[in-house]
Amino acid sequence: MIASVAGKVTAIAPDGAVIEVGGIGILVHCTPGTLATLRMGEDARLATSLVVREESLTLYGFATDDERVVFEMLQTASGVGPKLALAMLAVHTPNALRTAVAAADLKALTQVPGIGQKGAQRIVLELKDRLGTPEAALDAALNGARRTAPWRDQVHSGLVGLGYSSKDADQAIAAVEPDADAELAAGRQPQVAALLKAALRSLSIR
Repeated sequence: MIASVAGKVTAIAPDGAVIEVGGIGILVHCTPGTLATLRMGEDARLATSLVVREESLTLYGFATDDERVVFEMLQTASGVGPKLALAMLAVHTPNALRTAVAAADLKALTQVPGIGQKGAQRIVLELKDRLGTPEAALDAALNGARRTAPWRDQVHSGLVGLGYSSKDADQAIAAVEPDADAELAAGRQPQVAALLKAALRSLSIR
C-alpha cells in the first residue's frame, strides 16, 4: 500500500493533482478541499490510499491521515465505492460524517450526490459503531499532530536564533499551543510566522 506521497506539485486539475516523486509524476485524485491546500511548484505531502481494480490502479490523496482512514472505512459499507467515499469527504469533514452517522442524520448524508434515503440508512446501519465518535477522533488527531507538528521545531529554532534560551522557547511554545490546536481542529495547518509572532509577544509580557 502507498500510504503517502511527498514531492513537488507539478499539475492541479479539478479532480486531482500530479505530485513528482523521484522524477515520476504521480496522479492523485483529491477532494476540492485537499486541492485548495496545494500550490503549483511547491512541495506537498498527501496521505494516500491505493484502490486496486482489475483494470486500474487509482491513488486517492488527502490532506490528513484521518481523512484517509475515514475514506477507507466508508468503503466497507455496501454500495460505497472510492468515488462515492471521496464525494462524501468533499461535502463533509471526517468529524461531520462521524456526527451524521452517529446521530443517524440522513438529511446530512443525502446532501452527498449519489446518496439517497435508502443508501443513507444503510450507511448509518453499517458504520454507526465503526467510524468512532467525533470527540475521540479529534483528540487522537490533535495528540498526534502535537507530537509530530513541524511548527514546533521551526518556532523553537526561530526563538533560539533570536537569542532566547531553549527553556524560554519551550515556554513560549506552550503558550501558543492552544492557537495551533485551534487551527488543527479547524482542519488548517498552523502558520509558523503567526505562531512565532505570538510566541514573541508571550515572552515580551512576562
